[in-house]
Amino acid sequence: MNPVETPSHPFTRRGFLASATAGTATFIGLCAGMKTQIGNTAETLKISAQNPSENPIIQVKPNPCVPVTQLTQGPKYHWGAYYDQLHFDPTDRLVTGLEVDFHHRSPTPEDRIQVGLIDLQDKNRWTPIGFSCAWNWQQGPMFQWVPGRERFEDAEVVWNDREGDRFFAHAYCPATGKYRELPHAMYVIAPNGEYALFPDFARLNDTRPGYGYCGVPDPNANVSAPDNAGIWKMDLRTGETKLLFTFRDVADMVPEGGYSKGAKHWFNHLLIAPDSKRFLFLHRWRGEAEKSYWKTRLMTANADGSDIYVLNPYNMTSHLVWRDPTHIIAYARRPEFGDRFYVFEDKTQNTVPVGEDIMKIDGHVSYLPHTNQEWILNDTYPDRERYQHPFLFHLPTETKLPLGEFYMAREFKGEWRCDLHPRASRDGRKVLIDSAHNGGRQIYMLDLSEYEEYLS
Repeated sequence: MNPVETPSHPFTRRGFLASATAGTATFIGLCAGMKTQIGNTAETLKISAQNPSENPIIQVKPNPCVPVTQLTQGPKYHWGAYYDQLHFDPTDRLVTGLEVDFHHRSPTPEDRIQVGLIDLQDKNRWTPIGFSCAWNWQQGPMFQWVPGRERFEDAEVVWNDREGDRFFAHAYCPATGKYRELPHAMYVIAPNGEYALFPDFARLNDTRPGYGYCGVPDPNANVSAPDNAGIWKMDLRTGETKLLFTFRDVADMVPEGGYSKGAKHWFNHLLIAPDSKRFLFLHRWRGEAEKSYWKTRLMTANADGSDIYVLNPYNMTSHLVWRDPTHIIAYARRPEFGDRFYVFEDKTQNTVPVGEDIMKIDGHVSYLPHTNQEWILNDTYPDRERYQHPFLFHLPTETKLPLGEFYMAREFKGEWRCDLHPRASRDGRKVLIDSAHNGGRQIYMLDLSEYEEYLS
């Protein structure tokens, strides 16, 4: 496509960077003429209600340079779940997805969902590959591609399941059609593909509904900090499993001010560093003083569970990812600038705020692949008009690039809300989101190819 020129700025990478300080609106205006239609296939998203007179809500307000394609269709509902996992195969052709026939309630032990793959090169064909009875609305059954497998012939997808009172995981290789079983459910897989970590899913279901799995009662439900459960490590080749440290081990690292009476402890949001040598986790607790909220410490540790470090002790850390082996970006509370996104240096108290005026709102953050970590992919929770906003943020120029606005009805709330959870393809030129703007959650793909020149 030929560059589009304006009287003041040529539409080139140099022109974009030079004009960034003029604001996002100027940048979007430059590309408005580049795309007057959103896609050209039957699956392309309709951007208004069928009968505007009866339903005045505009379901989607698109960026004209970012085509939006609906990958899954009703009458059943589909979603892909969490933002910090691999959802594209090594060729960026097959995409993970989940299928269910209800919404607006919590899962029960009897609710089974279908696990499938979407073929982006075959009219978004859905191929079921299994089922799961161990899932939640926010993270599904942790359905993801195993990192470290660069050839499609070696690629495997994994997902959690439950049989009776046992959580375990499936692994499936699309190239061979072979299945294998892992003895435990997993939460996060090391980038080198050699091991996985997992917390106590039964306890997580009690303490943070929407992130654990129902069907297995927590045997330590009445124990504030168990000494026989915590975070485990599982070898993905052999299934060998080891308890790295317990709730009691971490609770004994008492924070300044201590815990309120009756504090109950749990672990959430485990993520492994890009070099697979350290991992982060959130230590959370709630006692009598924390009726409607909980307190959080961001902590890191070696892959063998040693050298635990309290990276953020200030009672609030939310969405986060590793930037590189020694740095983490996280929405957190710090005394310097309050609640906002920061980059943390591991094993130090060195922090740097990100995006002085823009990155002050919590969202599902990641770094867009193959952009030299100059571009952040993020989103927002619903605004006052119930629109969610996926966007890109250019760190060198602090420029925000909106990717559209997606409506979410008030019925999608609490545990069964439908967050966008933007997740990029491996080449960084496509973004998946889950959206319920048409009344039921489905998977959509945003095409960033119009911005190829700027993302390189």
